[in-house]
Amino acid sequence: MPYRRTENVARRLAARRDAIIAAARQTASEGGMAAVQIATVATRAGIAAGTVYRYFPAKSDLVAALLTEIAEREIGALRRAADAAPGPLSALSAAIMSFAGRALRDRRLAFAAIAEPVDAEIDASRLAFRKSLAAEFALRIAAARVGGQSPEQDAALAAAALTGLLVEGLIGPLAPDASGRERDIVQSLTLVALRALGVADARARGLVVQTKMPTDAD
Repeated sequence: MPYRRTENVARRLAARRDAIIAAARQTASEGGMAAVQIATVATRAGIAAGTVYRYFPAKSDLVAALLTEIAEREIGALRRAADAAPGPLSALSAAIMSFAGRALRDRRLAFAAIAEPVDAEIDASRLAFRKSLAAEFALRIAAARVGGQSPEQDAALAAAALTGLLVEGLIGPLAPDASGRERDIVQSLTLVALRALGVADARARGLVVQTKMPTDAD
């Protein structure tokens, strides 16, 4: 059964690649992107360094794949949170809270994926993540504007500013210590963001009072 054997081989190869990415993700979560070295990741994944090189010929290839995986995971979570909301303004609020809550849950990894100084070759992959994030926020801002729930504004420009606000407020060097008060910080930052977008009565409208901090299943 050559076809079945080929399928099995493909599954094993995919599973091993996933294990390498998972090991790289955990390494970055603990020590940032600078800690993501082929030998370190191989040891954590329980395989030989040569095996990692078969999948990723250079560290930059591994980090690029990791950033792609992080971006897909985070954008997916943001979309699910927004799509479950009852209206466009609630969807925008849910998107902001989802990103904020997940960033605080693994602040070191979020910093590594978005703001940590890295080589120019790696920074290009990270910029793609920031652009995807801003584009997702722009869609939600535009939908709220079209629905008459937020003022007329340039959605792309507002989304870029929103992305910067969240990054600096959550994981930048000026961000406050969130230990033990993650929910309050998510709510406060979401209020600031919505007010900056022209939604002055966000709290009165109940847009942030039921913040749900993300879990591993989200």
